[in-house]
Amino acid sequence: MTPMQDATTTVAELRARVQAFVSARDWEQFHSPKNLSMALAAESGELMEHFLWAGSKASRAVARDPKKRPAIEAEIADVVIYALEFANICDIDLAAAIEAKLAANAAKYPVEKSRGRSEKYTEL
Repeated sequence: MTPMQDATTTVAELRARVQAFVSARDWEQFHSPKNLSMALAAESGELMEHFLWAGSKASRAVARDPKKRPAIEAEIADVVIYALEFANICDIDLAAAIEAKLAANAAKYPVEKSRGRSEKYTEL
């Protein structure tokens, strides 16, 4: 099997690989939207744990630390795998959902008002 890389692997291929992994283990029976959303939140928490108590600047150094990097990569992979499986189970077209969300965010956060600012759209 060819190694996957961002530059050459499509979202459809990622989804298919996750689906094949889940199907081979007969795990669909456990993968309800509720369970997957909870697993996604748990894995997000495990990712956050690597940066707990680090300031913004220090967190960048943590993310680059060669000793910590493998564990961080494993956690973000878990997050994305659960998100892909959630999309599989709920039949969500991720590309379309992302496109719609980016369009909605562009309307809420116009460049001329939001560039370089972190305020919520209601405060711009």
